[in-house]
Amino acid sequence: MLQPIDIQQKLIEIRGKQTNSEQVLSWVQTIFNEIDIKQDSVLERLSKSPINRTLNSFNIDKVSADAIFHISQIEKICVDYRLRFLDTKYFKGDYPQDVVSKINQIEEEHNTILDGFKIIAPSKLFTLNEADDPLLFAPMGNGYYYLIHKWGTDLHPLRKAKFWAIKNVENLLIAVLLASVFGTFITKDLFYGDMSNFGELAILFLFFVKGIIGMFFFYGVASGKNFSAYCWTSKYNKIS
Repeated sequence: MLQPIDIQQKLIEIRGKQTNSEQVLSWVQTIFNEIDIKQDSVLERLSKSPINRTLNSFNIDKVSADAIFHISQIEKICVDYRLRFLDTKYFKGDYPQDVVSKINQIEEEHNTILDGFKIIAPSKLFTLNEADDPLLFAPMGNGYYYLIHKWGTDLHPLRKAKFWAIKNVENLLIAVLLASVFGTFITKDLFYGDMSNFGELAILFLFFVKGIIGMFFFYGVASGKNFSAYCWTSKYNKIS
């Protein structure tokens, strides 16, 4: 009676005719060594990037349109969510194996060696070893970047709202005015009772405006903080 053919077993038989077990182990070890060399090369380039250049050549027929982003789009995301966009040599987090594999895959597909890597991440990831939604990019030229890989945990849904007031000067002024109106409304009876007039309310409002602006600038200068619109590409830890 005819037996089904076990393809895996057939492969083992064919391999056995060509090599002995010691040769197989040696062959496997060689493959692993090559993988380790590739991984070390990628991680070294990431830790020092950019090394030789800040642009890369891609095969246009093999790129994914969903992975291409312009610097203006990257800037908006960084400013809205108070993130940094810096060279990977400043990144202090760890790279998962998926990143190395994806870089090797892209380099083989496009017959190139990538350089000039940049990464989007919260500022703390450029000083601390944590995992909080990094995105790795390679520059394509003309202000365009190719998204290689995203890993880590997603950002908190309220992160944009959390940093809205310090996105830029305009947002800060709006936040100060709203906070001053709120402060005036809840404290007017405490200062003037039920008989407050418009002039007294205006004075109280200006008092809150002056006080809140003073606290913002005192805190900003003392801690080295800056608006998101101005620090999204800053490599300095103090400005965060």
